[in-house]
Amino acid sequence: MFWLIFAFISAVLLGIYDSFKKNALDNNAVIPVLLLNTVFCSLIFIPFILLSQFTSALDGSIFHVATGTWHEHKYILLKSAIVLSSWLFGYFGMKHLPLTIVGPINATRPVMVLVGALLVFGERLNLYQWIGVWLAVVSFLLLSHTGKKEGIDFRHNRWIVCTLLAAMLGAISGLYDKYLMASPADGGVGLDRMLVQSWYNIYQTLMMAAMLVILWWPAHHRTTPFRWTWSIPLVSIFLSTADFLYFYSLSLPGALISVVSMVRRSSVAVSFLIGAWFFHEKNLRSKALDLALVLLGMLFLYLGSR
Repeated sequence: MFWLIFAFISAVLLGIYDSFKKNALDNNAVIPVLLLNTVFCSLIFIPFILLSQFTSALDGSIFHVATGTWHEHKYILLKSAIVLSSWLFGYFGMKHLPLTIVGPINATRPVMVLVGALLVFGERLNLYQWIGVWLAVVSFLLLSHTGKKEGIDFRHNRWIVCTLLAAMLGAISGLYDKYLMASPADGGVGLDRMLVQSWYNIYQTLMMAAMLVILWWPAHHRTTPFRWTWSIPLVSIFLSTADFLYFYSLSLPGALISVVSMVRRSSVAVSFLIGAWFFHEKNLRSKALDLALVLLGMLFLYLGSR
């Protein structure tokens, strides 16, 4: 059951990552922050790439990065574009919304993955899974009612739309991960997990650099200025470690993707507590009910996936 322990550690780190991200974006320019996050993530993995490519120091270890062909890197490029789009929408949403609202919305991603599997792959949902889906819908409706108390109209708020788009793209990324990691015998590509995690960060850095030069820099005098904060590298450190443990847990014998995904999204409980204690956010009692319904929905998804 080591894979389950690693999944729980990944969830805790992911909750802390969300909190540092909220702090880094406070009165700060989104695009430079996101660029620096991708740069620091890349710097973490570049030594593993170089040591794997030019030495035998990492051979046989969990840190070894396989040598990929252009055929494999095309898949990683697509993943980079999907994840970066999700991050871009998510960063804008996170900057302008309370953490205790963003977290429960992000926690509905397993439901979106399930609905995506239903629509794309023709999978059928059982009773427990349908209960999980409807609990997520009810929690979202309650969350929209709670948001009105803080002047946030879910139907007309652009930052809610950004957060929803980020969650949807994150769900698409989750489905794509399953395809990338599955063996060719199971209909997947069979990519090495370290190859994917190392190179998709590098590709994202190149994409973000182009975006900064083309979109942000020409208008940066008229937008929110960029300021350095030590939360920026901490975002990258906690995210990279959380993702590494997530991919590693999936690679261990007996790991169940349904359980790992559910545990990973329980990170919302960590970010919710931090939002309450450190950011002093409002309407916590009603938001806690919304969060409880989301977590209960994930439990039913797990029961239906066993």
